[in-house]
Amino acid sequence: MFRGLKAALLMAMVVTLGVSCQNEEKLGSKNNPVKLYFTPSVDADTISSNSVEFIKFLEAETGLFFQTGIPTNYVAVVEAFGSARADIGVMNSFGYLMANEKYGATAKLRVLRYGHDYYQGQILAHVDSDIKDVKDLEGKKFAFTDPSSTSGYMFPLKILKDNNVTLGNQTFAIKHDNVVTMIYQKQVDGGATYYSAPSEEGKIRDARERVKTQFPDVEEKVKIVAITEKIPNDPFVFRKDLDPEVTTKFIAAVKKFIATEAGQKIFKNIYSVEGIIDTTDADYDGLRAMVKSLELDASTLVK
Repeated sequence: MFRGLKAALLMAMVVTLGVSCQNEEKLGSKNNPVKLYFTPSVDADTISSNSVEFIKFLEAETGLFFQTGIPTNYVAVVEAFGSARADIGVMNSFGYLMANEKYGATAKLRVLRYGHDYYQGQILAHVDSDIKDVKDLEGKKFAFTDPSSTSGYMFPLKILKDNNVTLGNQTFAIKHDNVVTMIYQKQVDGGATYYSAPSEEGKIRDARERVKTQFPDVEEKVKIVAITEKIPNDPFVFRKDLDPEVTTKFIAAVKKFIATEAGQKIFKNIYSVEGIIDTTDADYDGLRAMVKSLELDASTLVK
C-alpha cells in the first residue's frame, strides 16, 4: 500500500512540476505567446481578418509567437494591462493615459494618418435639424462614442462645456460609425466622432467615411457643426517590465511591416493608419492637462 502511495505522490509531483514549468515558459514561446491587444475602433471582424497577415509577419521577423485580443471596448484594453493579459496594445490616446497612470504602461510608437501625428474630434448633426452651431444642441438627444474616447467624447464635451450647453438624452454608441448611423437615421439630434481633414480632391476622411458604402449620401445628410482641438494620435503601448528584447524586436518588425505595401493596406483597413513614428510619454502631457481641466472622474471610466 505504501509503495502505491509513494508512486502516486511522485506522479503528482511530476505533474505539478510540469505545469509549473509550462507557466514559467519564456514570453514569446508557443505556450506563452506575446499578447497583442487592439482597441476596437472598428468592427472586430475587420480587425481580426486584417491582423492575420500582420501576426504571421511579426512571428517570422521576431522568432516569437503572438496572440491577439480584441476586447469589446477601450476600457477593457486598459484593464488587460493591469491583469497581464496584454503585453502590447494599440490604444486610443486617453486609454493610454489610464494604462500609464494605473499600470505603468508606456507609449513608444505613435501612428500617422494622412501625414499627421494628430487627429481631432467633431460634433455632427443631421442637415434636416435646426442645429446650426454648438449652442443649438441645448437639450438635444446626443450620441458620444465611448466614455474613454478623446475624439468621440472628451474633446467634444469640452466644446459643449465651453459653450455652457446642457444636453438632453445622452447615449454611448461605442463605435464612431454607430454614431454617424444614429444621426443619419435621426435616432439622435447630434453626435461626436473623430475628424480628419478631407483629401486634396475633397474626399471626406472623417468618421462619415466609415458608413459611405451603406449610406452613399451620408455626406449630404450628416453635417459638421464643430471641430475640436488637435489630439496626439493613437500610441502603441508596452506593458511595464516587458522584456526589452521583446519590445525592440516588435518595434523593428512593425516598422518594417508598415513600410510594405501589404502592411500599409492592412493598417489602413484597421485604423486608417499609413505610418508610425517614435513617441514618448511626454508627447501626451498636453492631453493630460486637458483631461484634468474637464474634471472627469477617471475611476468611473476605468474600474
